[in-house]
Amino acid sequence: MPSCDAIVIGGGTNGLACAFRLQKSGRRVIVIESHSEVGGAATARSGKISLPLAHLVNKLDQRVEAKMNLSVHGLRWLNANMPTTVLSHTGNHLTLSGAAGSALSGDVSADEQAAWNELRGRLMRFASLLAPFKEMPPPRLAKNGNNNWLKLAQTGLKLRMMGRREMREFMRLLLINVYDVLEDELTHPLLKGVLAFDATLGSWLGPRSPNSLILLLDRLAGQVSGQQGTLALPAGGMTSVASAMAASARAAGVEIRTDASVSHVLVENDKAIGVTLAGGEEIRAPIIASAISPKTTFLSLVGHEFLDTGFTNRIRHQKSRGAAAKLHLRLKAEPNFKGADLKSRLVIAPSSEAVELAYNPVKYGEVPETPVMEMLIPSAFEDGEQTLSAIVQYAPYDPVIGKDKARKAMLANTLAQLERHAPGIGKLITGAELLMPYDIEDRYGLVGGNWHHGELSVEQMLFLRPVPGFARYATPIQNLWLASAGCHPGGGISGAAGWNAAEAIMGANP
Repeated sequence: MPSCDAIVIGGGTNGLACAFRLQKSGRRVIVIESHSEVGGAATARSGKISLPLAHLVNKLDQRVEAKMNLSVHGLRWLNANMPTTVLSHTGNHLTLSGAAGSALSGDVSADEQAAWNELRGRLMRFASLLAPFKEMPPPRLAKNGNNNWLKLAQTGLKLRMMGRREMREFMRLLLINVYDVLEDELTHPLLKGVLAFDATLGSWLGPRSPNSLILLLDRLAGQVSGQQGTLALPAGGMTSVASAMAASARAAGVEIRTDASVSHVLVENDKAIGVTLAGGEEIRAPIIASAISPKTTFLSLVGHEFLDTGFTNRIRHQKSRGAAAKLHLRLKAEPNFKGADLKSRLVIAPSSEAVELAYNPVKYGEVPETPVMEMLIPSAFEDGEQTLSAIVQYAPYDPVIGKDKARKAMLANTLAQLERHAPGIGKLITGAELLMPYDIEDRYGLVGGNWHHGELSVEQMLFLRPVPGFARYATPIQNLWLASAGCHPGGGISGAAGWNAAEAIMGANP
């Protein structure tokens, strides 16, 4: 019976970050990954077209990038500050260049540019206040909360130094919807459309939903190579991020076992002592870190017999609804989006109202007629097969017309949107694959098809994530820890949750 110092369940970016950090602390670590490749959403799983679920980086944890020496292990950026082109069916596109769209080009008035500069500056300042929280355990609202009081005090001081007016504005915006802010501050429909889209990307929220602005702040708080509010494309695509992390972990001494599935966590006397693999093999360790969904961890791998009823119910009721579909197209030639620069992120979101209208049907299990989407043309950046990768919103997880019919309808409506903005693209398509939220769940193990292993929303953030009372990576089962995006600070190709979890484990086990 093999043994080690720590077992990490799941070889996604959080699992790899957690394993590396624990290994560097002097422990012998084994990563157990059920698929043939590590990397989670950053890898292409078996399908008609070989493209990963994620296609851009906007919040790679700086500790992970630096400490894992990812550049040494092959990670380099084709574009570390990619512009966004918001498409118009008339060809009158809007381009946002620089960090978080610091410069606008297109049919934008001087007054609109000034209004955007003011709003962007405010949002970036407020987002920078949230950024430090990503690199620490969520604060505990208790007298003896064992909080990082120095970092909290520094954040509080920054807020205080902004002045009373800015502090009030920060508190107001935290819990407001993004639609109202955009209506108050801006007039350009494409600018409002892309901001509404970015605020709700990957969430179960529309622009008018309460608390939707905080998700835009969370997005703007992300960094790539130390620069806030940027979008980056790695050379070789997203799989190169996973490859660099895996190479770094192996170089540190981490053992990575692929095609190995954990069937359950071994529990004795309320303590996790190891795992049993699907083939019956047992591996023992005094530390078990699960970098997969909290729901899967507790309800499938641990089992309710080892958990009290209250905790089990809280985990069952953790919201994990996915509303984004992933489209992969194989093309025989480069598409023409009415002159748009293909070396940019392409967004179809005509207005904030259009984003809201795309969200409304999914609440009732229906497919939107005019979905909104984010696209990337990988072959525009590197030589290779002509492909298009798109994240399409919104898509129902439990469609009333059935899964096959819903997938077919969603594909038809998405292709119609593409045809509207790139006439003739339909004739260029030689292969198409659309992953609905339920397909994403089946292929990537993301419960509900939600990217974050649990919705990222105000009621499931910070000390409420994944559930109240267990937000600091520890669990009711001694020696069992959580290290996935289902924990603070959530998902994205980041590694932050896994790194934070490793720090918490090391603090409890010096």
